[in-house]
Amino acid sequence: QVQLVASGGGLVQAGGSLRLSCAASGRTFSSSYAMGWFRQAPGKEREFVAAISGSGGITDYADSVKGRFTLSRDNTKNTMYLHMNSLKPEDTALYYCAARPPPISRSEYEYNFWGQGTQVTVSS
Repeated sequence: QVQLVASGGGLVQAGGSLRLSCAASGRTFSSSYAMGWFRQAPGKEREFVAAISGSGGITDYADSVKGRFTLSRDNTKNTMYLHMNSLKPEDTALYYCAARPPPISRSEYEYNFWGQGTQVTVSS
C-alpha cells in the first residue's frame, strides 16, 4: 500500500506564495513512481496541475500555472514539493497529490494513489 499526505495549504493574498508538500510512505512505494498534483475548485471538475518523474528529471505543467509553479521532489524523504508563486484568485482550490508507476501522466484516471487534499485560498 501507498499513503500520501498533502500539506502546506492556506490563505494567501493574490501575488503571494505557498509551498505544498506531499509525503509518501508505504511498503510498495517506489522512488521511481511518478507524482503529480491536481486541483478542484468549487463547482468544477478536478484538473491537472503538474507532474514529475521518479528521478525528477521530467516535469510537466498545465498552461495555467506554467512559469508560476515549480515542482520538485526529494527522494531521500519520499516527498514532493509544489512551489506556487504569483498566486491568483483562480488558483483557489483543493489540491490533491497523487502517485503512479512511471511514466508521468496528465490523466487523473491513470494515478493509483491519492492524498487527502489541502486547501489553497487566494484572496484578491
